[in-house]
Amino acid sequence: MNARSPPERSSDAALAAEVAASVDRNQPIADVRTMQSIVSESVAPRRLTMALTALFAALALLLAGIGLYGLVSYSVALGSHDIGIRMALGARRADILRSIAGDGLRMALAGIALGLAGAWALTRLMTHLLFGVTSHDPAVFVAVPLLVAAAMAMASYLPARRATKIDPIIALRQE
Repeated sequence: MNARSPPERSSDAALAAEVAASVDRNQPIADVRTMQSIVSESVAPRRLTMALTALFAALALLLAGIGLYGLVSYSVALGSHDIGIRMALGARRADILRSIAGDGLRMALAGIALGLAGAWALTRLMTHLLFGVTSHDPAVFVAVPLLVAAAMAMASYLPARRATKIDPIIALRQE
């Protein structure tokens, strides 16, 4: 009998117990479980480890996005005078947006490149935790950077869009 959970009795388990009892009544029958429950119990620690890893990865992505958003917002706040001058000299809003969002994406792409290099080098340490994928699975090495790039694009787009709404006259007066 498993102390952690009650045994799962199915009709097949009951039939197996009856057959064993018909052969030898003195034969003890205990801990009758389905193979699915046995396999599930055996991989539970790894499943928990991977769930926690995914949770911390999502948290890291959120913190990276917040950090990049803060950095680009601070850069926009410091450069509002320069942005006002550029707009007063004829720069279009699309040019300002492209410039500021591009700076944020360049920082993000540098981080993605370093992250990919580190992940490629360290995947052998996590090989025993992987189920259904190889340690250098191309789908993972494409999907995750695209997800990070999308999150970073949003984090840099929001302050860049706010920068396009700067009134050049007000920005020039704030010297």
